[in-house]
Amino acid sequence: MKKVAIFSIFFLFFAAFLTAQSSKWTYLFNGKDLKGWKQLNGNAIYKIENGELVGVTVQNTPNSFLATEKTFTDFIFEVDLKVSNQMNSGIQFRSELKDNNDKCEVTDKKTPNRVHGYQMEIDPSTRAWSGGIFDEARRGWLYSLENNPAAKSAFKYNQWNRYRIECIGNSIRTWVNGVAAAHIIDNATPEGFIALQVHQINNPADAGHEIRWKNIRIQTENLKPSTADNLFIINLIPNNLSAAEMKNGVHLLWDGLTTTGWRGAYKNEFPDSAWYIKEGTLNVKGGHGAESANGGDIVTIKDFSAFDLQFEFKITDTANSGIKYFVTEKENNAGSAIGLEYQILDDENHPDSKLGTTGNRTMASLYDLIPAKKISSDRNKLPIGQWNRGRIIVFPNGQVEHWINGWKVVEYQRGTQMYYALIARSKYSKWLDFGMATKGHILLQEHGTAVAFRSIKIKEL
Repeated sequence: MKKVAIFSIFFLFFAAFLTAQSSKWTYLFNGKDLKGWKQLNGNAIYKIENGELVGVTVQNTPNSFLATEKTFTDFIFEVDLKVSNQMNSGIQFRSELKDNNDKCEVTDKKTPNRVHGYQMEIDPSTRAWSGGIFDEARRGWLYSLENNPAAKSAFKYNQWNRYRIECIGNSIRTWVNGVAAAHIIDNATPEGFIALQVHQINNPADAGHEIRWKNIRIQTENLKPSTADNLFIINLIPNNLSAAEMKNGVHLLWDGLTTTGWRGAYKNEFPDSAWYIKEGTLNVKGGHGAESANGGDIVTIKDFSAFDLQFEFKITDTANSGIKYFVTEKENNAGSAIGLEYQILDDENHPDSKLGTTGNRTMASLYDLIPAKKISSDRNKLPIGQWNRGRIIVFPNGQVEHWINGWKVVEYQRGTQMYYALIARSKYSKWLDFGMATKGHILLQEHGTAVAFRSIKIKEL
């Protein structure tokens, strides 16, 4: 028995040793000086007090970053931070110093280079997006907490918060105080430095606010990802389906290569004109702008009832198209098949944006029924030639949402008195029980203008 006990103790120590080896932390800040760090872009104050690294806002200087001299690829990073409720901050990772450009926030155009890359948001404002992922000086918001409202309450005001970032391959995940906040799949920057941001300010009253960091540490070897969660995942790699998405029940609705799973509306086969596949994009050719007058619409072979549909689309000048859902084809009408429509339109140059009522034919609107909420010109839609991210969620209870580029812009409930009132004053009033089918096809519209689609995926709810 004594030998067994000795062996058991030895085994436990050995197991503990292996665990320590597989999760070895390296501290990036020694609590005494800024060895291993360098300041970039702005002139905010970085100092050390009581073993803590302190960032202080300074008026009229660009965003400031205290960056590691080393760069990192795959890692798990943790830090404790406490921030003034009056300031915004963030943690850069897999970031780099690149040429300045006119699209970035920085106001000092004399700065020849600036920080680009991923940032985990520190946001003590009422917006409460702490833990979201912003792409500094590049694509803007990649994952706001509108995609994960449950995480908005994780951040603690006027207290220390534990931040965690996991970058393993193309998977990027964040946590605030142990609560999963954001999850993206992306390959834009596989390696870069880590940096602590002090945001630029212009109001003198905002000068002198502090953010404090301590216990800044990283793992780079024998990385083990945290347990999988059920967060909505934003995958920015075209036509890619990650293992985490598959585990969450997401699958590709278009495979990126063939016409499998699709056919022409009111047809048995895929159209032999207008539609074509090129370099991972599903394209409809331009024509004379008429509705379904060339190759016609295409629909999924399968019917869907409750679902979360994601898609990317790119418009051309004066483009007009749409994604319809609950399409039954029972109307057998001329032109485009009938269904609820997520509008895709060049609002500036296509005349349809001025028709309808109160803008209900503009980008991402529920066509001819509900106008999309205007967030801002650069968020409701990106410039012509750039890819937009769309999303349609139909819940089992009949609630429906339209999203564009991470922003919810339409929300309604099928079958309510308000819903029927909207139908009654629209072009759909002649169709009995319009949009009320229990299930239907998903449709991509051919409207005589050039539009491209990719990354079409769906989760049935």
